[in-house]
Amino acid sequence: MRKTLPFWAVIALSTLALVASSILLVDYVRPSPVFCDADGGCGIVKRTVLAYPMGIPTPVFGIGGFLAIGLAQLISGRRARIAQAMLGVFGALVAIGLLLVQASLKTICPYCAVADVSAVLLGALSVARAVRGWDPPVVAGRSILWRTSTAGLAVLLLAIFAPLVIGLNKKPLPAQLPPVIADELKLTSKDKVTVVDFVDFECPFCRITHAELAPLLAERKDKVRVARKHVPLHMHAHAMDAARAACCGEKLGKGEELTEALFKAPPEELTAEGCERLALESGVDRERYRECMKDPAIDARIEADRQTFRAAHGHGLPTLYIDRTKLEGTQKREVLQSTLDGAIKAL
Repeated sequence: MRKTLPFWAVIALSTLALVASSILLVDYVRPSPVFCDADGGCGIVKRTVLAYPMGIPTPVFGIGGFLAIGLAQLISGRRARIAQAMLGVFGALVAIGLLLVQASLKTICPYCAVADVSAVLLGALSVARAVRGWDPPVVAGRSILWRTSTAGLAVLLLAIFAPLVIGLNKKPLPAQLPPVIADELKLTSKDKVTVVDFVDFECPFCRITHAELAPLLAERKDKVRVARKHVPLHMHAHAMDAARAACCGEKLGKGEELTEALFKAPPEELTAEGCERLALESGVDRERYRECMKDPAIDARIEADRQTFRAAHGHGLPTLYIDRTKLEGTQKREVLQSTLDGAIKAL
């Protein structure tokens, strides 16, 4: 039995899901979002561990899956129906899981929801096709089938590439700059860019981003002021010791040297004793360092940095502000360089 309505229902849902997935992909690969609010549901979901499985943006898998279902719908025969049903069921199960994740976060990513709900409906329609034997419609011979399939393919490809082309050429959404970041920017002279860097020395992702960012800052040191904010996470045993050591290094004139040493040292060596050894190797006087580490002002400074992170709507580390542009999560050098150079050019 060949049915026109189910055929176009699958094509329509696949198209809708591909548009939503392509929109999400644009915001996943660009430094600043152009479709989604960075602090809204899309931004919150993007910051979860499910956003980049194996380092690949989740929307890539969505585009691949929805395109595969749409292409299977364009092909007649039992094998195509079974393949589509298997893809549909798998996609529906994944989508239900992702919807539950959003529910647990008490948020909603509108584009994610469109893709996930479409996936559930596509799963049901794909199973129905396999059970009832629905194939692409034929009105008067294979020429009509060919034209229908060609039109369906064109719609699916347009759904992928139109949002990508528009999104990659669209200006980012105006940044809603938190007042605490705006206040930090005011402390910088007009001929320099401000980099506000929220860090935890034991955080592996902070370490990766620092390794990419540090050479760029060194090359542009005359054009950049770095404001490092310490957010030692309770899950990291030595993060507090490292943060206190970094604050003392900064207070005693060896902030950058000690910061670099703390980031390069193995996390297990960031004990109080290990941090003191790194401070001495960085040129800090032993007695002055020990006196500084006893100063209650150091812990007060770290708590103030934590409060700044919360006030800036920080959700995870690393988090960077390069002037008004917010970057969260591990960043590639190309992204950091283009954002930094763009800010410098705008001075």
